[in-house]
Amino acid sequence: MTAAARGPVQLFPACLAATFRPGLLDAARQVLTHLGHEVHIPRQVTCCGQPAFNVGQWEEARTMARQTIQALEARPGPVVLPSGSCAAMVRVHYPELFADDPEWGPRARALAQRTYEFSEYLVEALGLQRLPDARWAGRVTFHPSCHMLRDLGVRRAPKVLLDNLPGVTREPLPNEEVCCGFGGAFSAQYPDLAAAIGEHKVQDLQATGAQVAVTADPGCLLHLAGMLHRQGVNLPVVHLAELLAAALGA
Repeated sequence: MTAAARGPVQLFPACLAATFRPGLLDAARQVLTHLGHEVHIPRQVTCCGQPAFNVGQWEEARTMARQTIQALEARPGPVVLPSGSCAAMVRVHYPELFADDPEWGPRARALAQRTYEFSEYLVEALGLQRLPDARWAGRVTFHPSCHMLRDLGVRRAPKVLLDNLPGVTREPLPNEEVCCGFGGAFSAQYPDLAAAIGEHKVQDLQATGAQVAVTADPGCLLHLAGMLHRQGVNLPVVHLAELLAAALGA
């Protein structure tokens, strides 16, 4: 049974998800709709600007950030991002980019105050311990992304949702806080090093004996899925929203 209406939210279409894994956005929308939200996906946003920011191109990042801020200002209510890295960019680094700007600084801070990573929104903002009416049987393990951990400080929310999902057993991931090797532009600049780091993460994932690997960041998902495929390892990697949508029978 769907929860009572909670009001509108904006679901941010993170670039990697929208381009390579559009089903991820559908899954997040299904979960939020199930919880009683009217979900809007803003069409005027482009990239949040994180790739430019990470390589020091701050003026280019500001140009993209202004576009994003303006687009998201068009509607009130929470902004939910199914990507720890994009959420960190909007909430942590937009205010940094415009710290000395009398016009865009206040606008960036106002947006940051209503921006949430997907699992964080469900657990911390809505106060959920479990997703109502959901069930999924199997063993999973969870890989937290670097930006979620270090920029946002989001540690407990994804695990709360997994640990309270009926039928699920979460197997602890060895060295879980070690980077998967993606790192955005890092994996393009240093592909051999990114692959070497990823190989260690794949070994840790396999050691858990889990049937499914879960993450909350599209970048980690795509990198790990590619590493597993190249090594011939049959271990699906899914986003937390995709697992929750599957648990709802979506």
